[in-house]
Amino acid sequence: MSGLSHFDADGQAHMVDVSDKAVTDRIAVAESWIKMTAETLEIIQSGTAKKGDVLGIARLAGIMAAKKTSDLIPLCHPLPITKVAVELTPDTALPGVRISATVKTTGQTGVEMEALTAASAAALTVYDMVKAVQKNMEIGGVKVTLKDGGKSGRFENP
Repeated sequence: MSGLSHFDADGQAHMVDVSDKAVTDRIAVAESWIKMTAETLEIIQSGTAKKGDVLGIARLAGIMAAKKTSDLIPLCHPLPITKVAVELTPDTALPGVRISATVKTTGQTGVEMEALTAASAAALTVYDMVKAVQKNMEIGGVKVTLKDGGKSGRFENP
C-alpha cells in the first residue's frame, strides 16, 4: 500500500496522524455542474420553482455540507473551517448550473474534501429542488481545481 497514507503497513484503513504537520493557511476550490433542459434552467432563473429559491438553498446546502464533511467521509479530519463560499452560476450553454466551492482553514491538513463535498451537495440540492420538473438531470465535473498550503504546496487543475 505504498503511497496511500490512509492505509497502514498491513493494508488496514486508518486515520492519518497529522500531529507533526505544520499549521498553515490552506485553501481548496472544487467545482461541479448539473445539466438540465433550458426550460428547467429558466424555472430556476425566474424563481418560479415550487420549492423556492433553488440557487440560494443549494448555496446553503453546500456550506453546511462542507462543515459536516468529517461526519460523511470516514477518515476525514474534523477541521476548523474559516471560510466556505459556494457560487452557483446559471449557464445557458450547458444548459444548467456551474458550481464552485471555496473552503479555507488554518490547520494541519487540507480542505480538498470539504470543497468537493460542498460542490457535490450543492449540485444534489439543485437536483432535489427541481426534480419534480425534470428527473433526468445529470451531475458531473466534480474535481479539485485549486489546492494550496501545507507541505505539498500549490496544485492547480484547470
